[in-house]
Amino acid sequence: MAAEISISASSRAICLQRNPFPAPKYFATAPPLLFFSPLTRNLDAILRSRRKPRLAACFVLKDDKLYTAQSGKQSDTEAIGDEIEVETNEEKSLAVRLAEKLARKKSERFTYLVAAVMSSLGITSMAVISVYYRFSWQMEGGEMPFSEMFCTFALAFGAAIGMEYWARWAHRALWHASLWHMHESHHRPREGPFELNDIFAIINAVPAIALLSYGFNHKGLIPGLCFGAGLGITVFGMAYMFVHDGLVHKRFPVGPIANVPYFRRVAAAHQLHHSDKFDGVPYGLFLGPKELEEVGVLEELEKEVNRRIKSSKRL
Repeated sequence: MAAEISISASSRAICLQRNPFPAPKYFATAPPLLFFSPLTRNLDAILRSRRKPRLAACFVLKDDKLYTAQSGKQSDTEAIGDEIEVETNEEKSLAVRLAEKLARKKSERFTYLVAAVMSSLGITSMAVISVYYRFSWQMEGGEMPFSEMFCTFALAFGAAIGMEYWARWAHRALWHASLWHMHESHHRPREGPFELNDIFAIINAVPAIALLSYGFNHKGLIPGLCFGAGLGITVFGMAYMFVHDGLVHKRFPVGPIANVPYFRRVAAAHQLHHSDKFDGVPYGLFLGPKELEEVGVLEELEKEVNRRIKSSKRL
């Protein structure tokens, strides 16, 4: 208990009064006093006793437990208010960051889409024009070089298939080994529309351009084979870009390609490669489901296919 002079609603007041000289009560019926009466001897004392002030001492006792409880409730209310304010600010900040992230992702996808479309149209148009002019040039003498044309297109098809096996070997032996410092950017969250791993597309384009250029500017069977090899590498590179970058990693929309059943399995197989569940298998792309079948994990492949289908339906 603490003693105070103030009085509050949560306090108890105790007053002690003391009057050691009580004055005699005056009755209107008492007889009047005379100056020469014997009672006048105590008149002075009687008057002084009537003027004697009373002494009143009051002590206010404050309940510390009640005060502490009220203070605790007030502090709890303030703490709850502060927590609500902090949570509200965090939600607003999270919403702002999420909006910024979505806007950034949208801008990145648009940038890569423009680059993919321009490169695809450019390469496709150049390849078609090159094939047309090369064989029209070969037929200027009036002869139809069927054997050369057959070898050119056969090698183009073979080169496209061979690039899948080359990519599988390079992916395992180079990209996940000595060139990991470059390929690692593909296994981490991407910051921006491009990544360091994209340089491998340029590296594979160099021999394709060289072979196409040599085959386009020279006649004969060997130049025709070189032209076919360059054409096959180009076709594989375009298909790889649409399936790997577009369908699997969603760097740009691919439209109806996503609904092709085999491409769904290809995308699911490559997603398992990024999960590192089976020592990185599969390392190939278009034959990825075949690699998973060889290691006996087709059940996991089917689960991933179903998961991707459900995810696409929710979007």
